[in-house]
Amino acid sequence: MEAMRQNVLAAALAAAVLLGPAAAQRRRPGSASGAESAPPIAHSETERRILDTIDGIVKAGDLYANVPTADGRLIRILTEAIGAKAAVEIGSSTGISGLWFALALNKTGGRLTTFELDKNRAALARKHFQQAGVDGFVSLVEGDAHRTIATLRAPIDIVFIDAEKEGYADYLNQLLPLVRPGGLILAHNTDMVPEYMRAVAANPALDTVVYANGGGLAVTLKKR
Repeated sequence: MEAMRQNVLAAALAAAVLLGPAAAQRRRPGSASGAESAPPIAHSETERRILDTIDGIVKAGDLYANVPTADGRLIRILTEAIGAKAAVEIGSSTGISGLWFALALNKTGGRLTTFELDKNRAALARKHFQQAGVDGFVSLVEGDAHRTIATLRAPIDIVFIDAEKEGYADYLNQLLPLVRPGGLILAHNTDMVPEYMRAVAANPALDTVVYANGGGLAVTLKKR
């Protein structure tokens, strides 16, 4: 229990450091100011390949680069802070958020299972995962995630939801029982999903904070 509290505290501190008041001004992928202007440093060849692939997606101006750099760094820090072994992503897009996960999972020895409905985006995501050399621990499942997530098994350490907004509440209902106590559920563009936000706010087993970065990123702790 003490270890879990320490992990959660570390995650909270990481979020506070990364997304302080100045962070709300950073909107576009790759944009930065102040302390965050220094890019992440690669400490291994694997990390270098991942960061180079992310940088290439950002510089290409990919329309479906689904998370800005600040949000991606938060995903990476939270995932590593809780020592995640099993990560799940709903909405791979072209893989940039999955690559931020991969930076952390490369350290924790974990795996990412990511789900994407659009076949063209799925193909690009697979290409980027291969380019970054992370396809050995990142698995992409193509198809309707409302159905395919039924194949997942507990325990899940961290979930990231960034798919069709009307589906967030259903994803929460299906995935919450699989998330371990002390696990995290991240949801992107939360200003567009009032039903989801009401659901997490009303659940006494959950504690949620929303960072006003881009469209809003909700970080929910499963307390029990």
